[in-house]
Amino acid sequence: MLHTLVVYVEDKPGVLNRVASLFRRRAFNIDSLTVGHTETAGVSRMTIVCDCDPANARRVEANIYKLVDVLRVDDITEHPSVERELAMIKVTATHETRAQIIQLADVFRARVIDVSEDSLIVEITGSGDKSEKLLDVLKPYGVLEVARTGRIAMARGPRLAERLADRFAGEETSEEQTGVSYSV
Repeated sequence: MLHTLVVYVEDKPGVLNRVASLFRRRAFNIDSLTVGHTETAGVSRMTIVCDCDPANARRVEANIYKLVDVLRVDDITEHPSVERELAMIKVTATHETRAQIIQLADVFRARVIDVSEDSLIVEITGSGDKSEKLLDVLKPYGVLEVARTGRIAMARGPRLAERLADRFAGEETSEEQTGVSYSV
């Protein structure tokens, strides 16, 4: 079963490596991993999708909590949530097929974001299945390249735990206080 974990981490070098290494050491395959900034300065949000049973998902969640710089872990698999993925698909397009490809993109509520003499780039946002179906329909035209973001997810309704901004209110740590420099 696919489990979706939302992990809030301090935005510091090496955090992504430590989280990914934990999955490697436990021999779990990461199906999807996305990372981005949050509404709180200095905090990043990871959405990790992995294929494991519920017992192993709880074990992984507990092990992630033990990592340095991890602030919070939410398993939103069983919670009502909104999940999306972005895909860009470059397709061969001749003068004869261009209109057909644009019509197919419209059917899937996708957008054409780039047009060149011999190709189009189509952008689609939605479930992974929606992206796969569009990809299947476009294959006969000649798919040249595909770029996908992986799944991002957010639980519906109020936040599952306290706001991270509240947690960090008034906490200003300098390099002298931590003893670590993160400059390049």
